[in-house]
Amino acid sequence: MSDRARGYLPARAAAITLTTAGGPLDIIGAYAPSRDASAAKTDRKRKWLHACLTELAADRGRTQIFLGDLNVLEPGHQPSYRFFSEFEYDFYRRLTSECGLIDAFRHCHPDLIDHSWVGRTGDGYRYDHLHISVDLLPRLTACDYVHQPRIGKLTDHSGLTACLALDAEAGLITSDPTMSGTLL
Repeated sequence: MSDRARGYLPARAAAITLTTAGGPLDIIGAYAPSRDASAAKTDRKRKWLHACLTELAADRGRTQIFLGDLNVLEPGHQPSYRFFSEFEYDFYRRLTSECGLIDAFRHCHPDLIDHSWVGRTGDGYRYDHLHISVDLLPRLTACDYVHQPRIGKLTDHSGLTACLALDAEAGLITSDPTMSGTLL
């Protein structure tokens, strides 16, 4: 995500580009605003989602991973919750239609119902997502939630893991610190 998208709530997205044998890989982590019924919070979330989509669409065609707590549900989420707005479901749809990104979890598990956040009443939500560019699909080997951090109360969200068969551009340079001649 370039600097042009960081003008609105910039602390809610961070990006890094890694060098792989197949070329650069952009990894973008995001924390989308949540909302309640207030106009101010709804407007804040709508504005952030729009800015995010604009930036991701501008970078369509790059090899990307876009992940994070997006505070949106996929259309058809089970269970269904009526308090989510169409603009939130539309954000999820447009990640594919306009940005060329595929939900890695749903690709690996087309019919599995799983939740990354569970409310006090036991209602489950799949708020945490990992989307990848189409060119990464052949390299995707797994994408799963890890519930232990949430169940163990380390956090209120489950972890999300993905495995991609990628090759580094070059081997990692390592050395023995005891042989450097300088010990701390």
